[in-house]
Amino acid sequence: MTFDWPVRVYYEDTDAAGVVFYANYLRFMERGRTEWLRALGYEQDLLRDEQGILFAVRRVGLEYRVSALFNDLLLVRSAVKHLGGASIEFEQSILRQADGKECCRGTVNVVCLDARTKRPRRMPSEMVDGILSGMERSARDSKG
Repeated sequence: MTFDWPVRVYYEDTDAAGVVFYANYLRFMERGRTEWLRALGYEQDLLRDEQGILFAVRRVGLEYRVSALFNDLLLVRSAVKHLGGASIEFEQSILRQADGKECCRGTVNVVCLDARTKRPRRMPSEMVDGILSGMERSARDSKG
């Protein structure tokens, strides 16, 4: 399942040379994952309040390739690489929409936590089923 989310580079995202500050790519990726969850019908504040779960980044690996600049329109592409009982491994990339060049790519592993104890916890089975259904729908849609 691939999910795309557009992001515009604002002045606040850049350094003095007008180049996106390297840590801001992580912020863009976070937005992509949040919007992916939202598209599946899951709001993170409701997951915390109603299901008692949170998601936290456990591990990140990034490769920077081409700089993004002030006012560029980017596309954050997110795909589930592995779905575990208490974690999700994402492959994410950030593309410049003007020329399709890849600015950054990497893997992000998020873990499901109990909102109260902050300890790892299995995702609710209905959520896992929803993610799997979304992945299957995406696979069918991409085959035409």
